Amino acid sequence: MAVKKSAIIFGATGLIGGHLLRELLDNPEYGKVIAVVRREMDVRHAKLIQLVADLQSVENIKDQLVADDVFCCLGTTRKKTPDLKDYYRIDHDYPVNAARLTKANGAKAFFLVSAVGADADSGNFYLRMKGQTERDVVAVGMERTHIFRPSLLRGERSEKRWAESFAKGVFTVVDALLVGGLANYRSVPAAWVARAMNRAAGQTKGGVRVYYWKDIKQLV
Repeated sequence: MAVKKSAIIFGATGLIGGHLLRELLDNPEYGKVIAVVRREMDVRHAKLIQLVADLQSVENIKDQLVADDVFCCLGTTRKKTPDLKDYYRIDHDYPVNAARLTKANGAKAFFLVSAVGADADSGNFYLRMKGQTERDVVAVGMERTHIFRPSLLRGERSEKRWAESFAKGVFTVVDALLVGGLANYRSVPAAWVARAMNRAAGQTKGGVRVYYWKDIKQLV
């Protein structure tokens, strides 16, 4: 009998992370799924181990962060985190630290949710932060690094965002007009991103791979 893999997921309570957790628990390739969460979730599964930690306390559980594949769906918003330094710590420092700690424990693959347009040299704070996160996660040197760059995410959030609700209606029309290179900016269901991440974990080719809308759709 083949030995089953293990996975760690950061951000399991978010829009993509919630879908991804279910994907990983249903994936027969994984015998264990570790979810690092700020508060224990009301989820029970024979495969699931919950570790309670955040950016400030993750070092305290570093010896328990042992898995083959690591999935990072961490991220906040300006509304939740108006202080840019705190925003940067959550969206940049935490994912990079997660990659560093898990690689030290033998992880081979890292799957990161980023954003379309990410650019470490961008004049836009958000895109610059996402680009620097990608750059610094890649620099950790995992055998395989998979970066997912969705545009607007579709799906039901626990919180309602007026701007996103408005944009979803607009994108229903606009998506069809985004062709060629602009297709990267089409909205995408969060469930698609989660499923693509899960399926990408079955790939064994080394190096860095970046996924846009078309790549995500093909994996679904």
